[in-house]
Amino acid sequence: MLSKMRKMDSKGFTLIELMIVIAIIGILAAIAIPNFIAYRNKSFCSRAESDAQAIAAALGDYFAIPLHVNTPTLAQLNDNNGVTLSGNNTAVDPVGANPNISVTIQVTDESDRCPDDYQRVMNSTDSPLGYWDGSNTYTLILRQ
Repeated sequence: MLSKMRKMDSKGFTLIELMIVIAIIGILAAIAIPNFIAYRNKSFCSRAESDAQAIAAALGDYFAIPLHVNTPTLAQLNDNNGVTLSGNNTAVDPVGANPNISVTIQVTDESDRCPDDYQRVMNSTDSPLGYWDGSNTYTLILRQ
């Protein structure tokens, strides 16, 4: 009878082995989850930046027509080029008294999830043509 019980005990894992596996999985999750959240939050920054680039591309298309000489509003760009912003992002009308010299595009990340450290790194001093102003607004400056 004792030999039959020993055969049954030899199958499966011991409680210690299972606890070690669970501890290893917990450690890996503790490392991976914060990194995943940081990468996901940086994607909100990238969405605002790509929206600004889309507006810049629409401006290029708009100014390709010789009769277009003044800086258009977003409504005019939407009518001509179908510019749509991703998520809840908002943008102000492009600004430029003389579009042959400079046009400024501003897109705000309304999700408020773009990390502050990312915004601090991309400031107007280090990246004067495309920067975050610290209040979830990305500014892209197009120059001739």
